[in-house]
Amino acid sequence: MFRVISLNANGIRAASRKRFFEWMDAQNPDVVCIQETRAQIHQLTDEMFSPAGYHSYYEDAQKKGYSGTAIYTRHKPKKVVRGYGDAEFDNEGRYLEVQLGGISIVSLYLPSGSSGDERQKAKYRCMDSFTEHLKKLQRRRSEYIICGDWNIAHKEIDLKNWKSNQKNSGFLPEERAWMDKVFGEYRYIDAFRTLEQEPDQYTWWSNRGRAWDKNVGWRLDYQVITPGLKDKVRCTAIYRDQRFSDHAPLTIDYDWVHDG
Repeated sequence: MFRVISLNANGIRAASRKRFFEWMDAQNPDVVCIQETRAQIHQLTDEMFSPAGYHSYYEDAQKKGYSGTAIYTRHKPKKVVRGYGDAEFDNEGRYLEVQLGGISIVSLYLPSGSSGDERQKAKYRCMDSFTEHLKKLQRRRSEYIICGDWNIAHKEIDLKNWKSNQKNSGFLPEERAWMDKVFGEYRYIDAFRTLEQEPDQYTWWSNRGRAWDKNVGWRLDYQVITPGLKDKVRCTAIYRDQRFSDHAPLTIDYDWVHDG
């Protein structure tokens, strides 16, 4: 079994203080993808940020205390890819990929547009350029698991108050139509939904109005897979017993044996 965990940490140092790394170690994952590290590599000298038994990679944003991605992998990568070729978003540390031989894992942090029109425009620019990258990945021989915070709830089932959020970033018609294409025309698969069709399964909760306690959430975090992995998904879990961030870890087990 090949276990992959994804988490938007909302600050890797803050998540570590909430004992994320102790929890991670107990899960025995093959690969862990982190988004929103919000730190520069020189600030992560404590050994906990290089977990024992894992190869650790960080892709920092140029802007301090902002964005950033990381991957911890038990298997030594054949290649590490930093960025996907769009300088605007690569400078924000939003894409990190490890190629393990036969399977490649990406930690992805797509922009949020919730802070205003300018960031929403940036989000659309990112969606446009990332579309071309998704098409390119489909032409490769490797299977892909693209983990991360996509900052879009795809369908009504993916957020609690969908009716009142149709004009809000993260659930705009244009964003949802793009996800339709990702899972349709571009032939990617939402790994979580291959097994789980129940409502009220979310990965992010606002810090306002006791949203966490009431489970008034959004499903913004995905493991998006290439078609060859569709029948390999064996188990999914959103972990809520502890709170490491405003997001919850998403764990998916695949029937895949790493032969690298």
